[in-house]
Amino acid sequence: MSIKVCIRKRLSRGFTLETEFETSRNSTGGGLGILGASGSGKSMTLKCIAGIETPDEGFISINGRTLFDSAKKINLKPQARRVGYLFQNYALFPRMTALENIIAGLPGKGSGAEKKQKALDRIHQFGLDGLENRCPALLSGGQQQRVALARMLIGGPEAILLDEPFSALDTGLREQMQILMMDLLENRGDVILVTHSRDEVFKLCEELLILDRGRSLKKGKTREVFHSPGTVAAARLTGCKNISPIKRIGEREILTLRWGLLLRTAVPVGDTIGHVGIRAHDFVPAGNEMYNRFPIALVRRSEEPFEETVIFTNAAAGPEEKNELWWKYSKYFNYDGVADLFIPPESLILLGSAPSE
Repeated sequence: MSIKVCIRKRLSRGFTLETEFETSRNSTGGGLGILGASGSGKSMTLKCIAGIETPDEGFISINGRTLFDSAKKINLKPQARRVGYLFQNYALFPRMTALENIIAGLPGKGSGAEKKQKALDRIHQFGLDGLENRCPALLSGGQQQRVALARMLIGGPEAILLDEPFSALDTGLREQMQILMMDLLENRGDVILVTHSRDEVFKLCEELLILDRGRSLKKGKTREVFHSPGTVAAARLTGCKNISPIKRIGEREILTLRWGLLLRTAVPVGDTIGHVGIRAHDFVPAGNEMYNRFPIALVRRSEEPFEETVIFTNAAAGPEEKNELWWKYSKYFNYDGVADLFIPPESLILLGSAPSE
C-alpha cells in the first residue's frame, strides 16, 4: 500500500502549502503521522487527498491509481477516490441513528437487508450493541467516534485519513480509543493520522512527517525523527523544551550560548550545526563524571500526577547566561540533595536551521 502526495496550494493564512511525501509500502502498522502546530496545513493536506479541497497544482495517487494530476487535468470526485476520512468532529448525520449512519457508509450496491446486516456486524465489532437506534446527540463522544469509525471502514477504503481523531475526548477515553485504533489499524500502511500531539504520533505511527507553515521539515521512522529531528523547528514540534545556539569549540565540544554550558558531544559537530537541544527527561543526577556536569540553581518545582518538573539555571553561568532549563523526572525519584546534573553526550541533539529559522 502506498500513498503519494506532491502538492502546492496557496492558503488564506498567508503561506503556501508545499508538501511531498510517500507512505511506506512495507509499513507493519500505524502508517504515517503528520505532526504540526495548528494552522500548519495538516488538515488541508488530508482534504486534498480526499478530494474535499483541490490543490493549485501537483499529483496525488493511491496504490498507483491517480486521484489528482494538475498537468493531466485529472481530479476524481471524493466518492470515486475510495478514501475513508474521519473528521475531527466526526460529521455524523444528526437525524440518523447509529445504525443508519453506518449504513450510509456503504456503496450503492446490495439489498437493504444485506446492508443492514453488514452494519449490525460493525455495531457488534465496535462495541455499540444496544445503541444502534440512538441518534448522535444521545451518544457519548467515544460512542460517536466509534460510529464514525465504523461508517468510514464499512465501505472498504483503500486509504484511511484521521484528522485529530482524539482531540475532543477526555484523557481516560482518549487512551481507550487510541488502543482501539491501534487494534483496528494494525498491519495497515495506508493510514495517515494528523495531530498536534507528539505523544499520539509517537504511540500510534510507524512513520512521521513534520509540517511547519506548509513546509515538510522532516520525514522518517518516528523514533528516528524524535532522536534526530534535524532543525530547531522540528525539535520544538517533537517536544524539546531546552534549545540553545552554540559556539563550536572543538570537533566534539560546544559552548551553549544561552546557558553557559561546555558540553562534549557523541558525534562530530558539523559546520551546519548552529543549535543544540536537550530533552527534559534526559538530565540525570551527576555521579563521578568529569564532563557534561554542572551545578544547578533551582528556580521552581511543580508536581504532576506521575512526574515532577524542575526549572533551573546553570549555577556557574554568568548573568547573561542565566536562562532557564527544564528537567522532568518520575515523582518517585527523590529530588532532595541533587546539586549537580549530568547530560550524556549521546542525548545531545545537534540541530541545523530551516531556511526561515
